[in-house]
Amino acid sequence: MSLERTVGERQFSGTNQGVFGMFSRGKVSTRALLACLTIGLTAVSWRTLDAADEKPVPATVAVFDLHGNITDQPPVEDPLFGNIHAQSLQSLLTRLKKAGDDDKIAAVLILLNEVSLQPAQIEELRQVLKVVKAKKPIYTHADSVKTGSYALISCGSRVAMAPTGDAWITGLYMEGLYVRGLLDMIGVQPDFLTCGKYKSAAEMFMRKDSSPEASEMNNWLIDSLYKSIVTMISESRDVTPDVVEGWMDRGIYSAEAAQQAKLIDVVESREELLTFLKKTHGATVKLDKNYGKKTAPNIDLENPFAMLQLWAQLLNDTKPTKSTKNAVAIVHVDGPIMLGRQQSSLLSSSEGAFSETIRKALDKVADEPRIRAVVLRVNSPGGSAVASEIILKAVRNVQTQKPVIVSMGNVAASGGYYVSSRASRIFADATTITGSIGVVAGKLATDQMWQRIGVNFTAVQRGKNAGLMQSSKAWTEAEKNELQGWMDEIYGVFKSHVVEGREGKLTKPIDDIAGGRVYTGAQALELGLIDEIGSLNDAIAYAAKEVKLEDYEIRTFPEQKNFLEQLMSEIADKKQDDKRLSTGIWSVVEPVLKGIDPQRVSMIQSALLQLDCIQQERVMLTAPIFLLSH
Repeated sequence: MSLERTVGERQFSGTNQGVFGMFSRGKVSTRALLACLTIGLTAVSWRTLDAADEKPVPATVAVFDLHGNITDQPPVEDPLFGNIHAQSLQSLLTRLKKAGDDDKIAAVLILLNEVSLQPAQIEELRQVLKVVKAKKPIYTHADSVKTGSYALISCGSRVAMAPTGDAWITGLYMEGLYVRGLLDMIGVQPDFLTCGKYKSAAEMFMRKDSSPEASEMNNWLIDSLYKSIVTMISESRDVTPDVVEGWMDRGIYSAEAAQQAKLIDVVESREELLTFLKKTHGATVKLDKNYGKKTAPNIDLENPFAMLQLWAQLLNDTKPTKSTKNAVAIVHVDGPIMLGRQQSSLLSSSEGAFSETIRKALDKVADEPRIRAVVLRVNSPGGSAVASEIILKAVRNVQTQKPVIVSMGNVAASGGYYVSSRASRIFADATTITGSIGVVAGKLATDQMWQRIGVNFTAVQRGKNAGLMQSSKAWTEAEKNELQGWMDEIYGVFKSHVVEGREGKLTKPIDDIAGGRVYTGAQALELGLIDEIGSLNDAIAYAAKEVKLEDYEIRTFPEQKNFLEQLMSEIADKKQDDKRLSTGIWSVVEPVLKGIDPQRVSMIQSALLQLDCIQQERVMLTAPIFLLSH
């Protein structure tokens, strides 16, 4: 009710008393009576209008459309294009949590559309969805699912699939890549050394199949991953693990058959789903498809001043703003660990965790007083030994001023574990791939390949070991012994970081845990390599509790450049030193091969990247490459 109407009613109340006072004294006039009736009718009409204005607020359902790749990197808040990486795990977790806490949101709807999810991402999304589900219903809908994506949607309050949709609940499949046969065909001799008999990262170059140790390791990995996925589904569908394994042994279901087998609750189209939502939450239910997203500005192209307005806004948004609120910082180590700094442009960027970029981010985090605690989010298979040590040293510098907690993503192995080893507490998902404590070094000798096509080289050198790292010939036994001694030193440093960082927590001697052995998060917990099974959100909450923060913001590093910042950077500096892998003819054939066999092509890309890193540094802390289909 408006302020004016309230005042009017008070005036009526006073006048009313005066009129009845006149009645009692017998002094009422016709004019006074008409005035009384007029005021009374006006007040009644105001009340009627107020009742008519109070329309029921339509219920809102927050819609999350999951499609494409879900990255571990935080979104770029771009003033022109909105969130460039809107489908990031961190963004999804934050928006889902917000929807769960928002009283204006009646329910959450998850739509699955050809999304690529890793097991640890599924685990973290499920954890948030379980919290939301305790507060409000979660509806999930898909046209087609595989084992992993089904594990995600199965945690919904109501699981639906489209008519004639398909469910491929076939379990897990793992395979490794071996290119020794190809190298033999073209006359290239691989020469690699390792520290640890389970350090199988070089086997794809040295062998045509897996070694007994690698085979043993792959089996314990897939056993643990399989158990985790089965547990997720059995808990969500309230059935025993034996029932879930029976579903997987059958494997392929139509939507209708999946409903009969109780894998899902209902078969319905998107239109029928909308009808259900209207029936459940009211005919005026609102579907918010951009819930929690920062939207780009609405540009009126017919307005000649609109672009000037937009340009002013863009310039203003690029000005740094200093926050006065306490914060927990998330520093991302995402991708292969490499030396140097990240190079980016308007059209592309060099992907990976670059030592200089991350070191500067950690130094900045250490110096900012409002940042009270740090979560190092590691999603990396490792890479350069030198770069890993640079990042770890920067982490230890931060630890002299504030706590550093590690949150492991889908993979934090070899160099990824190296940079994590000294954290005061380590969180990982049960399906995280970690460990791989070992060292690998090598090169490809190409003399025979060149001779086959009539190309020869002659060399002169000064110094006994001047040609040690050249690609002309494989190493002699003396050279191998020299290199192995150097690698053993690096391996010793790696093990000492783990022993000191995990002091009193390891359940076995370090040599029984290391040696290149790879583990899941669940197995790493049993061995004392991590402290707790938990998500990124768990790590953030723990870090905040450590420094007694209740009201705080989350800041992400390294800070991403938006469109305008990249534009300004390129105008200011035209000389870009792009150190990304130069793939030559691969860039031509890759799109064709990716259309035929995308998963295996992805493995080959990873192998080429490893070769590129070995070419530059020769010694690596990197995990083996394998394909996991789920």
